[in-house]
Amino acid sequence: MTTISPISTQEMERRWALARRVMKDHGLDAIVMQAREDWMGGYVRWFTDIPAMNGYPRSVIFYADAPMTLVEMGAFGFEKQLGGTDPVNRGVGAVYGTPSFVSILQSSDYDAELVTADLIRHGAKRIGTLCPGALPSSLIKGLEGIEGARSVDITDALDHAKAVKSPEEIGLIKQTALLQDQVFAEVCDFIRPGLTDRDVMAHAEATGRRLGSDQGIYLGCSAPLGTPSRFVGRHFQSRELQSGDHLSILIEVNGPGGIYLEIARTMVLGAASDHLLQAFENVKAAQDYSLSLMKPGAAPAEVFAAHNAWMASKGLPEETRLYAHGQGCEMVERPLIRQDETMPLAEGMLLAVHPGYFDDEVFAVICDNYMVEAHGMGPCLHETEKRIFEVSGR
Repeated sequence: MTTISPISTQEMERRWALARRVMKDHGLDAIVMQAREDWMGGYVRWFTDIPAMNGYPRSVIFYADAPMTLVEMGAFGFEKQLGGTDPVNRGVGAVYGTPSFVSILQSSDYDAELVTADLIRHGAKRIGTLCPGALPSSLIKGLEGIEGARSVDITDALDHAKAVKSPEEIGLIKQTALLQDQVFAEVCDFIRPGLTDRDVMAHAEATGRRLGSDQGIYLGCSAPLGTPSRFVGRHFQSRELQSGDHLSILIEVNGPGGIYLEIARTMVLGAASDHLLQAFENVKAAQDYSLSLMKPGAAPAEVFAAHNAWMASKGLPEETRLYAHGQGCEMVERPLIRQDETMPLAEGMLLAVHPGYFDDEVFAVICDNYMVEAHGMGPCLHETEKRIFEVSGR
């Protein structure tokens, strides 16, 4: 058994070496993490190249001087000793299973009991945690109950390491951008009156999976011109498209190696209104302006403030959400281009840049990915034209 597009063992070893360097700096014996899905559970995939899925907990213990331990969905009493040489679970010494579910009260302690027992067997006393706010209370309580042990939040230190991409990761990033371009192109060929938004998004998802994506989101909802076309999930994608409608679509899916990017454009089944065309030019200019400020050493909070000042100077709404952000094994990861980010930009970071705003008539949006290079932002990773797409809607 093998995954669709595995990260090379050389890249996995690079990541493990980075993590052990951080552990040495903090005097750690082990790092504990858990995820239940792969959109924003990327540390589990970053360390193991296999994501958590479907709400099932997947816990990873990464040791300073021993192979990893996995605790995941399985039968009561399941144990498999791999010795760190398994070709699928690379770097893993042991796998323990338990049929636990976050929706089932009596199983809430099962994963924590296996994790803490393994830490005790290894004699781990100084334990790093990743995103402890997302760890279940039972696991936090279990770590606190290990005699003589102390847990330390090392998320910030690992975030800095994970944010700078390796040459292999950059190659996969470029492949994912092209995958998303192809998905969008095929949607433009497919979309027509009489389809529902759900039909369009299902076609986009099928195309993405055929090209090698295994997870992500396709957001969008059609609307008549003069009414905003908003990003919504599939449970709202019931509207039937008519001639003259427009649809803004966000394709935010992963590709080879499980790395996420995102692209957003607007399609019109006919001719775009002058207002929609101008709104798109506004966000395109906003994207160009903020990209000119993004370079190694730049402070995200300052870039965000400058973006909002630029928007205000044009009489446009200021951003109150997340303006731009890092991506990788996480759909959203640091650095954030936002007022609360302390991580400066650095060469090798991947950013999604998506200015947008609503008014009474349109949702103006554009989204593309860029790499931070030595002297500023590199070229757009997506090849899809930056324009409103007027399609025939045959």
